[in-house]
Amino acid sequence: MQYLINGEKLTAGVCYYPEHWPESLWKEDIGRMLSHGIRFIRIGEFAWSLVEPREGEFNHDFFDRFLGLVRETEMKVIFGTPTATPPAWLTEKYPEVLNADIRGNIFRHGSRRHYNYNSPVYRRKCAEITEVIAARYAKWECIAGWQLDNELNCEVSNFYSEADSAAFRTWLRDRYQTTDALNEAWGTVFWNQTYTSWSEVYVPRYTCNGANNPHQMLDYYRFISDSCRSFAQIQSEIIRKYKKDDDFITTNGLFGHLDNHAFRRQSLSFFTYDSYPNFSNQTGKPVDENGLRDRWWSRKLAETRSVSPHFGIMEQQTGANGWNIWPGVPNPRPGQITLWAMQSVAHGADFISFFRWRTAAFGTEMYWNGILDPSGRDNERLAEVGAFTEILTKISCVAKEHCLADVAILKDYDNVFDSEADAWHSQIEQASMDSLFTVLQKTHTPFDYVYFYEGGISANLHSYRVIFYPHPLIVTPERIRVLEQYVKQGGILILGARAGCKDHTGRCVTKRLPGLFAGLAGADVKEYSFLQPDQPEVLIDWDGEKIPAALFADRLSGEGAGDITGRYVSDYFAGDGAISVNRCADGCVYYYGSAFSDAAVEAFLRRLGVKEPYADVVTVPESVELAVRGPYLFLLNYRRDACSLHFHRPVTDLISGAELSGETALAGYGFIVADMSRPA
Repeated sequence: MQYLINGEKLTAGVCYYPEHWPESLWKEDIGRMLSHGIRFIRIGEFAWSLVEPREGEFNHDFFDRFLGLVRETEMKVIFGTPTATPPAWLTEKYPEVLNADIRGNIFRHGSRRHYNYNSPVYRRKCAEITEVIAARYAKWECIAGWQLDNELNCEVSNFYSEADSAAFRTWLRDRYQTTDALNEAWGTVFWNQTYTSWSEVYVPRYTCNGANNPHQMLDYYRFISDSCRSFAQIQSEIIRKYKKDDDFITTNGLFGHLDNHAFRRQSLSFFTYDSYPNFSNQTGKPVDENGLRDRWWSRKLAETRSVSPHFGIMEQQTGANGWNIWPGVPNPRPGQITLWAMQSVAHGADFISFFRWRTAAFGTEMYWNGILDPSGRDNERLAEVGAFTEILTKISCVAKEHCLADVAILKDYDNVFDSEADAWHSQIEQASMDSLFTVLQKTHTPFDYVYFYEGGISANLHSYRVIFYPHPLIVTPERIRVLEQYVKQGGILILGARAGCKDHTGRCVTKRLPGLFAGLAGADVKEYSFLQPDQPEVLIDWDGEKIPAALFADRLSGEGAGDITGRYVSDYFAGDGAISVNRCADGCVYYYGSAFSDAAVEAFLRRLGVKEPYADVVTVPESVELAVRGPYLFLLNYRRDACSLHFHRPVTDLISGAELSGETALAGYGFIVADMSRPA
């Protein structure tokens, strides 16, 4: 991985589609890219027919010519396997490769991502085209790495083809061995859904009331994840046979119904993400009540960092993002391209590849602006990208540094998938996750996402002082043991309402709540309910501080081992426990019997001493984001208006080399990268 994410420097790239442009432009385009600091191009991810125009007829002329030109320059290439868009000859001859919706309607040729992962024919054809391309080009010196497919599970993350049902049966048979065990796990005695033969089992299908068995849905999402991972692994194993030792394998995404952590460990050198912050600013969307707008994208970047502590951006927004079927949206304002790219760097990205070099003159994405418009003329976006690549060279020391945080939000794929099948879960989970991110952002409290995933955990829990595990309805004994060890060694764990109410199949436990968490949390939930939407605000008295409950109320009895420290003070359950704390060796566990409101999150951060950990360095307006990589402090202003910061001790501006102290202006859409370890 010497060419890209190596802990030594930050690098820039761009997505390029030579098949969209006359060959006479290629040399000029590559030269202009290099002159603007771009050192990598991604190619090929939608170009299957250029290599295999008809079944079994392989032609290398196009990429031989293009890569022959590239290898005469300093440019390096990331080659994408072209499996996200099967050619027309393939879908026409083998219609079984096509995906379908839940009603069985086939997704036809004419867009993208219309295939399914489980068609044996499609797996074979994808393996063939990957082998042909890798065998031909992997040893070329200009090739630095490989991208698998493109945005796996983007746009469509549900699969309902006949091939998927066949594969689902095999997956379930491996998991449960017998239909009796399947019936038990899925509770099929309810509504007479009992299966007597594997041939009776399908992926979820359209039902009269739109409801499917929730335990079937949970397993279905797990199945999709495994299907996607095994599909990608076929390609990664082929590429590994041919690639040079230092070349990498990655993919771009972070989409649903996929255990991205297990996926990375199984098939990838590191993860890359496609960052389009302007999706949060688009015309026609409701105004963001929290005022975060494009700053919301930091949430997705933090998720990506949990998969790869150092990662890349394969597509960084440079212009208006839109398809011909979408309403029009504005281009970024001057400075926003750089701001968004710095947002990615601040959260752990060591490689920034812009999308795209020149805007397509045709097709669905002809309004998805790249750096240049279709004419290729110089413009403000090109100048801004060139200036950004110069900034990257000045801050390359950041590349070896990890993002720092004392607070973590713990997640796991069982509960992520379950929240899609369970509207109770998703309503509570979404509200809490929104409040956690909003308050952590606005109080300038850096945090990490940490995941339990298949086979492990994505970070060392003991590196965090406080961990929020908001609503883990599903929990396993193995995870309880990990959390017990964290708490006993001094950690502070905060659980939210509904914790522990389900087993691994998604069935409600018959134990007293919070189920398997009862011993660790020391809580006893005697009753629970959603709050009525028309009732007055429900308050919790936490040692004299009044905090509004949100959405839900677990009513604690006081019979658990923990101490009740907060009680409801309104409605018919006034006096019941709302917050308990259970001290365990050197640490403790808080059970918070509601969804987390903004006020509740702020109270926990303040009371536990983790709020605003850099307040002694700088005072920052709420509208400015603060992120930290090693000794380097990133301050990002998402507003068009300038604002003022106050540094309480001298720091060094990493870009200008100047000392910053006292009142300091930060321009609209501006940023500062400050070295906290030494003044100028």
